[in-house]
Amino acid sequence: MSATEKEKEPIALKEEGNSLFKAGDLHGAVCCYTKALKLSQSQAESAVLHRNRSACYLKLEEHSKAEADASKALDNDPGDVKARFRRAQAFQKLGRLDQAFLDAQRCAQLEPKNKAFQDLLRQLGSIQQNSTDARVQQMFSLLLDASAKDSDRQKAAQNLVVLSREEAGAEQIFRNEGVKLIQKLLPSKQEEVVLSALRTLVGLCTGHQSRVSQLCTVMGSGASTVSLAACHLLQVMFEALTEGMKREIRGKDEAILPGLKKILEVAGTVAELSDGPPLTDNSLMSCSVLLSKLYDDLNSDKERENFNKLCEEYVQQHFSRPGLESKLRAIQTVSVLLQGPSEVGNRTMEMSGLMDAVISLCASEEVIHQQVAVEALIHAAGKAKRASFITANGVALLKDLYKKSENDRIRVRALVGLCKLGSAGGTDFSMKQFAEGSTLKLAKQCRKWLCNESLPPTSRRWSVEGLAYLTFDADVKEDFVEDKSALLAMFELAKSEDKTVLFAVGSTLVNCTNSYEVEKPDPQLLELAKYAKQHVPEEHPKDAPSYVEKRLVKLLEAGIVSALVCMVKQESPALTEACKECIARVFLALVERQEDRGTVVAHGGGKALIPLASDNTDAGKIKAAQALAKITITSNPEIAFPGERIYEVVRPLVSLLSLECTLLQNFEALMALTNLAGISDRLRQKLIKEKAVPKVEGYMFEEHELVRASATECMCNLVLSTEVQKLYLATGNDRLKLLVLYSGEEDERLRKAAAGTLAMLTAEQPELCARIPETTTHWLEIVQALLLSDIADLRHRGVVIVQNMMQAEKSLAETLIESEALEILSVLAKGGEGISVPISKIAQNCLDVAVEYGIIRSGEGREKGKGTEP
Repeated sequence: MSATEKEKEPIALKEEGNSLFKAGDLHGAVCCYTKALKLSQSQAESAVLHRNRSACYLKLEEHSKAEADASKALDNDPGDVKARFRRAQAFQKLGRLDQAFLDAQRCAQLEPKNKAFQDLLRQLGSIQQNSTDARVQQMFSLLLDASAKDSDRQKAAQNLVVLSREEAGAEQIFRNEGVKLIQKLLPSKQEEVVLSALRTLVGLCTGHQSRVSQLCTVMGSGASTVSLAACHLLQVMFEALTEGMKREIRGKDEAILPGLKKILEVAGTVAELSDGPPLTDNSLMSCSVLLSKLYDDLNSDKERENFNKLCEEYVQQHFSRPGLESKLRAIQTVSVLLQGPSEVGNRTMEMSGLMDAVISLCASEEVIHQQVAVEALIHAAGKAKRASFITANGVALLKDLYKKSENDRIRVRALVGLCKLGSAGGTDFSMKQFAEGSTLKLAKQCRKWLCNESLPPTSRRWSVEGLAYLTFDADVKEDFVEDKSALLAMFELAKSEDKTVLFAVGSTLVNCTNSYEVEKPDPQLLELAKYAKQHVPEEHPKDAPSYVEKRLVKLLEAGIVSALVCMVKQESPALTEACKECIARVFLALVERQEDRGTVVAHGGGKALIPLASDNTDAGKIKAAQALAKITITSNPEIAFPGERIYEVVRPLVSLLSLECTLLQNFEALMALTNLAGISDRLRQKLIKEKAVPKVEGYMFEEHELVRASATECMCNLVLSTEVQKLYLATGNDRLKLLVLYSGEEDERLRKAAAGTLAMLTAEQPELCARIPETTTHWLEIVQALLLSDIADLRHRGVVIVQNMMQAEKSLAETLIESEALEILSVLAKGGEGISVPISKIAQNCLDVAVEYGIIRSGEGREKGKGTEP
């Protein structure tokens, strides 16, 4: 067979396929197109064959194959409107409505008068409008269907919880009689279903007094997770109902006094000695959290002073009584205060004689006396001033207890005391309290106790407390991450029922990952400090980035993400905001390397970050939001945040568009929002609702090139929304002018983004074309520069803009044709080396429009293009 015959064979097969398609022989047509594809060596020809086979698959109802073929056709020729329409139809049948809507919208933009395109667009718009209500109904149907698969019910439950946290979603649940349906779920014997029902009610009730309705009695559930979830719901309901009352009772001693005294009574209870209220392992930690919340809720210095006085009076009252038990009660109360509102605890600890009593009781022969005193000593050693006093007065005593006590409860607490004192210098390598090697020995003993499963959980928890202090030392960090059994033991504790260990685990991991804040001193001030012989902090050599990176890899291999995810899920007072901040910091460190983000997402890290970005300290929210941004930039957001969760990511990302955040955080947020804005119209609406558009516009004026370009890229995707298009249609602003000017800038990335936005806008809103000449006298030079660019993407954007302008008005077409644009378009229409098929087609379309207007004669453009290089 000759070369000419081989070239003709694919064409003949394509023609045969077309004939079979018209005759209704779809399988025969598919066979011909498939054979032709195997023989075809032309990109343009392959695109047509894929498009035609896609039409066959649509009629055969093989929608996945139809979508795949249409996508391949578009890969070769993005301007192929028939292939895009067929892909939209395939997406619709596959239930991928957002993607179908995008393709149908683009088809309607390219051919506004095509009735089939307009009909599909209207149909998809209507389906999308009703889809949320349908999804809510579908979720409830699955949850109430006992015969449904467990995996389907679990996914429905998770999506329902996510929906309830959004105002619009919560309203839809209410509109669909969601409360009645949730009540039907509460008696279920499946813990996951009950948990989802309760968490959905939490979302519905939060901040809405009108939505708080009757709650089924689930407090007596045998499952602690269900009981805790019910408690959380009651708390939210109570807060919603009493929101208006808070202003009236704040600051009144008579309102605070009874509640505070009750809490202090529990805080001062020593279970082995007194007949006070019954305690659990978590009771004292709960008291610390509650006292801290009460103190933080106070508005003025006067109220805080009253709180301090009440606590001091309570401690003084017990400490001044005769008898040892009363003094122990006072010391125990101070311990709890030191773990809660530490300012109050520190002030109370300074009461006359209290610290001396603590030191004395450490030497008591009674184990419980020693335990209470050592714990107070540990919590008191929080500030350098007090640490110095304890170092001078208590270190020898703690060492003695550690070495000689026969009780492991005392030994482990004495060890933690030594650990805390040994770490008083923090990360400053030059400020070591103990001799060289001492901290490593202490850390080794902590790891040994941590791995000893025969010890009670409380003692093992204290060993983690010790590591939380000692891991300020980089040598200790290195040894710890090398000890995989110790890491696994700590992670298992983090997942256990003992919630009091959460903060210690979080602090240890923050230290190991170096995710704490480190202020870099000003170089000039540093030199001055050295000259004045002032102390200058020194970084440990093993805290260098290369060491930190290796530690992160080892932590990931040991399963750190699963442990963090379990910690986030804990519904316990022990999961304080400070603890959540630690977890957020560690997550941010773990996603720093792009290659590690997939691992974090695969183990549920993406989902766990969402609540951390909304319920956290201010710093914790920013860290969690930045981690979400990093994941959204490099991972497929629809996989990283499945179902409704993807909509919860928007608000944290928008919050990073703030002057309080760093430029890097601004940049990463813009990159992430760009990806989200390109996924679906519903996500774009979410961005608009969260007021992202004006913030993005603000960053389009940023001096930093990367931030400015990223903001413009984000706007390029946002203009797919008609609401954003209306902003550009409005008169009296320079939005359009900015895009035209940016299209002529030297920065390639900015030019691409601006020209792309301009191309989209002029396609969507043809009336904007007439305003382009009004923006700047250099507009024609800018457009011609795009057409002449060596960069294919810029050239493609240029010809689309020219096509849109010529189609919009004859006068614009005349202005363009009278300029050098005619010669450039003629060369581009001829095609050839370095000119892609889509660019050539669009350039020819421009010439055809000029012929239709009667501006040039047919073939005149080609004659002008002879011998001219763009």
